[in-house]
Amino acid sequence: MMGTEPPLPVSMKMESQSTMRVYLSAAIAGILALSPGFSGVSAMQTATTATAPSPYSYADIADLATAAPMALHARIHSSVALKPAQSPGVAAGQSRFYVEADVVSLIRGSGPLASRISYLVDLPTDAKGKPQKLKKKQAVLLFARPVAGAAAGSTSTGSVRLIAPDAQLSWDAATEAQLRAVLTELVKPGAPSAITGIANGFHVPGTLPGEGETQLFLNTRTGEPVSLTILTAADGSRRWAAAFGEIVDGSAAVPARNTLAWYRLACGLPRQLPLTKLAGTAPEDRRKAASDYGVVLGALGECTRTRKPPVG
Repeated sequence: MMGTEPPLPVSMKMESQSTMRVYLSAAIAGILALSPGFSGVSAMQTATTATAPSPYSYADIADLATAAPMALHARIHSSVALKPAQSPGVAAGQSRFYVEADVVSLIRGSGPLASRISYLVDLPTDAKGKPQKLKKKQAVLLFARPVAGAAAGSTSTGSVRLIAPDAQLSWDAATEAQLRAVLTELVKPGAPSAITGIANGFHVPGTLPGEGETQLFLNTRTGEPVSLTILTAADGSRRWAAAFGEIVDGSAAVPARNTLAWYRLACGLPRQLPLTKLAGTAPEDRRKAASDYGVVLGALGECTRTRKPPVG
């Protein structure tokens, strides 16, 4: 019939459909490229990257952040494994490296800093006992102190001293975000200080059978007062609160996990209540205070670490 085209061969139909899919994919890509905020990475990939957790615990990061006057994001430029004779005091299963790294950003610290810095770091040896290799341009987080007299400037190489032999962490966005969250809490007025022990305390029975109250006062590194209050109702239920300041408030909020207040308590409180600190309290009331203290420790949970905290 006039105006009727012959049917396409199957191979040509498939080729036509394939071409359409290519055009459609290109069109979608073009639309996404014109969308605000599109960076060439799919939304799914971006979400996966954004939600990937840090390989380090909150306590790992807080240990370093609270002790280091400087925190840097850097990229490895070069590294050299030192010989044992050049590495006094290195722990078994570790190797010491001399590293030069390019500074990406100074997350904490002040004053001029060289664009390239050098430092020593101890890293675990591999399964064969050989030093691991640091890759060029590998991103790291460094927790350090400035070295007196080290060069500073846009082109020179300065030196820093890590606050611990292994105070170099692998960088990732989640770890830096957690570090910045800790540092933000640290600079707030009245930020919780490090707890060094139990100062004293007491337990008193309530007016109804089964009721009672335990108050414990803590020692801190700065001398700032911190107290714990545990209230027991007549039905045996207990609630507790921590007060960071002069006012002892039994209705204060319980510190949320992975906050600075939680870290100070969970990682600073002794694992057992020293009953000698409850002078003048009857033996039975001391036992109740110890039981109340156990409730606090249980609510706080473990201070999980993957590395040893810095000394001092």
